[in-house]
Amino acid sequence: MTEKQVIKHFEETGALLTGHFELRSKLHSDRYFQCANVLRYPRIAEKLCKEVTTRAIKSGKLGKRIDGVISPAVGGILVGHEVARVLNVKCVFAEKVQDGDKKDATGKPVTKLAMRRFELKKGERYVVAEDVVTKGGRVQETIDLVKAAGAKVAGVVLLVDRSGGKVKFGRIPMFSLMQMTPVTWEPSECPLCKAGGKPCHPGS
Repeated sequence: MTEKQVIKHFEETGALLTGHFELRSKLHSDRYFQCANVLRYPRIAEKLCKEVTTRAIKSGKLGKRIDGVISPAVGGILVGHEVARVLNVKCVFAEKVQDGDKKDATGKPVTKLAMRRFELKKGERYVVAEDVVTKGGRVQETIDLVKAAGAKVAGVVLLVDRSGGKVKFGRIPMFSLMQMTPVTWEPSECPLCKAGGKPCHPGS
C-alpha cells in the first residue's frame, strides 16, 4: 500500500480534517487526523492496521515472540485490536484515571494512564499500538506501565506519526503508515486565534 492510497482512505472517510484545532498536546494546528472516522469502517481499519503490522513483522525488529498488544485508551483501542488480530495474540488497554488532586493551568483534573481491567505479567513482550502521535506522551506512559510490570516492549505500531519522525522511544522500534510534519503553534502564538478563531477539540 502506497502513502497515496493511505491518504485516500483517510480523506474519503473524513479522517483528514482542515480547520482550527487544539491537539491533545495543547498545541494548535490547521490540520487534524481524526482517526476515529476511518476506524468507523471495519474493513478499511483492518486493511490499514494489517499493512503497518505486516511492515513491522517483515522488518524483523519485533523479535520472535509477542505475547500481547497494549494500547492507551481510547483512540488506540481499535488499532490495538486489529494489530493483535494480525499477530494472533491478546489485546489489552490502559485507561485514563485522575492523577490524585492534580489540576492543569485551567483547573481541570490531570489524568494519567493506569491498568484497571488487565494484568501485565513479568517477562511478557508487548507491542504498543496507537492511532496518532504528536509528542508521544500517551505512548510513553503506556511503555512505562509495561516496564513497571516487569514486561517488555517489542515495538510501537501506529497509523499516523504527526511528528514527522521526530518522536522516538529510545531504542524501541516504531512503525507508522505515514509521517506528517504539520504546522503547529503554541496557543499564544497561534495566528488562527489572533484572527479571532476558536479551536475545536475533535472527538470531544
